[in-house]
Amino acid sequence: MSMRRFLPRFALALLLIAAAALAAVHRDKINPAMLDAWLGSLGPWAPVGYIVLYALAAVALVPGAIFGLAGGALFGAIWGSLWNLLGATLGATLAFLVARYIAADWVARKAGGLLKRLIEGVDAEGWRFVALVRLVPLFPFNLSNYALGLTRIPLQHYVIATLVFMVPGVVAFTWLGHAGRAALTGEADAVRYGLFALALLAAIALLPRLVGRMRESFAWIEPKDLKRRLDGGEGVTVVDVRGPDEFTGSFGHIATARNIPVAELDGRLAELAGLERAPLVLVCRTDKRSATAARTLRAAGFRQVIVLRRGMEQWNDAGLPVEGRAVAATA
Repeated sequence: MSMRRFLPRFALALLLIAAAALAAVHRDKINPAMLDAWLGSLGPWAPVGYIVLYALAAVALVPGAIFGLAGGALFGAIWGSLWNLLGATLGATLAFLVARYIAADWVARKAGGLLKRLIEGVDAEGWRFVALVRLVPLFPFNLSNYALGLTRIPLQHYVIATLVFMVPGVVAFTWLGHAGRAALTGEADAVRYGLFALALLAAIALLPRLVGRMRESFAWIEPKDLKRRLDGGEGVTVVDVRGPDEFTGSFGHIATARNIPVAELDGRLAELAGLERAPLVLVCRTDKRSATAARTLRAAGFRQVIVLRRGMEQWNDAGLPVEGRAVAATA
C-alpha cells in the first residue's frame, strides 16, 4: 500500500481509537451538566468543541439523543439545531469512512442482518434509501453509519443525504432540549417549545407507515418465479430499461423483453398503451433503474408494476436462458 493511501487510513484508525477511549472513560459522565462546564471553559471555541465531541461520540457509538437534547439546552433552539446537525453529520461521515477503509470485517460482524438490508436498499434506490434511513427511524443511527460504509453509495451522495434528511429529527430533539432548559429557568414560552418538539417527533413517528405505503407502490419478483410465469403463458410483459448496448451486452436479455431505456420511458409510454392493468415486469442490471422506472409507470397509471429483484445479474446467476448476449471475439 502506498504512503498516500496509508496515511489517511492510519489517521482514521487513530481517531477511532481516541474516540473509543474517550467514550470508555467518560461514557457515564456525558450529560448536559458536564458538557456545559466543559464548553464554558472553551469560550468562543465552544461550538467547535461541541461539534468535535459530538462527532467523536457518534464514532464511539454513544447515543446521539444525549447530544440532541444537550445542544438545545446549551445553545438554544436555532444555534443548537445547527451545531447538532453539523456534529451528527461529521460523526456519521467519520464512521462511514472508518467502515469503508479500516474496519470492514468488524462492521460486518457487528451489523449482521442490518447490513444486508442496507446493502439491498442502497443497491435498489441509492441516495434515496439513505434519505429514508435518516428521515425515518428504522435503523439505529450510530450502527447504520458504519453499515452504510460497506455499501456502494458514493461518499458525496451519502453526506448530502445525511445532512439534509436528518434535519427534522435533529430539530425535534434540539427544541425538546431547549424546552427543558426553558422550563427550568421559568421562561413563559417553554410549553410552546415543548409542544412544537413533540409535534415534530409525532410526525416523524408516523413516517414509517406513510413511507411504507409509498414504497409498496410496486411489487418484487424473483427470477425463477418470473421464468415460471413466462413459461406458463400468464401474459406478463417484460420491459428491460437498460440502454441498447446493455440489452445486447454481456448479460443478454430475457427472450420476450421489450427494450425501453429508463431515460426514454416518459416519452415512450405510448408503446405500452393498453397494458395499464396488465402485469409489467421491469428489468435492469441490478434493480435500481427498474425501481426508478416503476415509480414513473405507477405515476402514469399502470397498476401491476413489478421489479425483477437484482435484475439480470441474478437472472444469469440462476442460469436462466438469455438472448442477444454479446460474444467476445477470439483470436
